[in-house]
Amino acid sequence: MTTTRRGDALAAARYLAPAALVLVGLLGYPMYQLVLISFYDYGQEQASAGAPLTFIGFDNYQRLFSEPQFWGVLGQTVAFAAACVAGTLLVGGALAVLASRVRAVPRTLLFLAALGAWATPAVAGSTVWLFLFDADLGLVNEVLVGLGIHDMAGYSWTYDKLVAFALVAGEVIWCSFPFVMVTLYAGIRAIPAEVLEAATLDGASTWRATRSVVLPLLRPLIAVATIQSIIWDFKLFTQIYVMTGGGGVAGQNLVLNVYAYQQAFAASDYGLGSAIGVVMTVVLLVVTLFYLRALRRRGEELA
Repeated sequence: MTTTRRGDALAAARYLAPAALVLVGLLGYPMYQLVLISFYDYGQEQASAGAPLTFIGFDNYQRLFSEPQFWGVLGQTVAFAAACVAGTLLVGGALAVLASRVRAVPRTLLFLAALGAWATPAVAGSTVWLFLFDADLGLVNEVLVGLGIHDMAGYSWTYDKLVAFALVAGEVIWCSFPFVMVTLYAGIRAIPAEVLEAATLDGASTWRATRSVVLPLLRPLIAVATIQSIIWDFKLFTQIYVMTGGGGVAGQNLVLNVYAYQQAFAASDYGLGSAIGVVMTVVLLVVTLFYLRALRRRGEELA
């Protein structure tokens, strides 16, 4: 038995070797360059070969960690990403359950609408949302004023920090929930009908069956959707940059990716920008590992 398993493992390794080489080339080398640049004084002069590279070790990281703005932006990024992930999972999960219970025609229309949102480019979707919530010409303000909320006349949705973050989060959830919906819908459809019928015969309510039967069976798919959403939302750039004009009034809506862009390209400090990118990657790895560990522990407890 041990020899058979070892042979299967070797066969799997041989099949996966080409894909591993491609991943190393596409992901490993750029990551290596990112880490390498973060250890140098790398500005516009060095990029244009007007000055030699100077190795400065961890000075870029020391500068970054001693900057109060970095910690503020990091906290904003974590809170914003958490809100987007929670909203995406909630909306996508609810619509997946709805899609599994309606007839074919409304389900088809729901999927078409969702996939349309998913297929919309981030720049185009952000621009449309920004136009809908425009202070002077936006449809949302006109509708609210028509409903009697006259204070919304000329209201700017991007001036206040929290309101601007909420607006961007709404657009992010709108373009992200279809992935969760499709993933969980496929998982729900794959659950054998006999399992749900047995739970119903045992007297389980809909909520009880969902919590005790459906959710445990969907846990692997929920884990995939959650991790994917965390990665997408933590490294968000386009929506924030487009909808808040590069980070909001006085940079109040900065997230780490926009902050890294400002430092690397606007300020031409590529070494510091690379250091921010390395920190983002480490944070994502830590969050993902903790989440997977928590899921494993919960699975062992339920077992």
